[in-house]
Amino acid sequence: MSKRRALVAGNWKMNGTLASIRPLLAAISGGLAEEAAVEVVLCPPFVYIPEVSDFAGPGRVGLGAQDVSERVGGAYTGEVSAKMLKDCGCRYVIVGHSERRALYGEQDGLVAEKFRAAQAGSLTPILCLGESAAEREAGHTEAVIARQLDAVIEQAEVAAFEHAVIAYEPVWAIGTGKTATPDEAEAAHAFIRRRLARHDRRIAAELRILYGGSVKADNARQLFNRADIDGGLIGGASLSAEDFLAICRAAG
Repeated sequence: MSKRRALVAGNWKMNGTLASIRPLLAAISGGLAEEAAVEVVLCPPFVYIPEVSDFAGPGRVGLGAQDVSERVGGAYTGEVSAKMLKDCGCRYVIVGHSERRALYGEQDGLVAEKFRAAQAGSLTPILCLGESAAEREAGHTEAVIARQLDAVIEQAEVAAFEHAVIAYEPVWAIGTGKTATPDEAEAAHAFIRRRLARHDRRIAAELRILYGGSVKADNARQLFNRADIDGGLIGGASLSAEDFLAICRAAG
């Protein structure tokens, strides 16, 4: 592992009830070491953010959201602003997740606006980048990642990445059971770091880049041992305390 502190973020997506998340939170919190080498963040659905915030307590588990509005506030029914998320105890927010891009039509420009809005609201964005199966098969992985990353750099400038995290999530590996090999994942992470280094070598070297795409307890250590992989953005496995804790231990 690099000197960058590993980060494992659990993205619960649209899953859970109060009855299911309370024992999950108890098990995760109870299973984490007091001085864990890895930073742990949970990103529940909006309605459960207060529950996670109250339960986790300061210093144990970081709190994040799964999305944020690009707007500061106003007549935008159903939207949630960065200020509101910060007010509820969030430190992080996921922006540009592939499901937001594919299912809700979020384009690169909008993702960049959300990135900027998150930072303006004192949140750390977890910017998701990644290619589809068709794009990978066509040999366009790097071109897609570069386009998505450059859109944010153009709007926010590279200095903004001092206070950001990137998650490389190959779309073809999300919820499919397929996982990029450690070599495939490392190649994409190294490309992202090189792309940023064209603008600022220090920021590129210090930036944490997570891998997201069917990370499980049995493949986490192999992935996290690579030089440019600094942890994971975990989907389904974050709904199991046993699996999530095993992934956290693999990153520590």
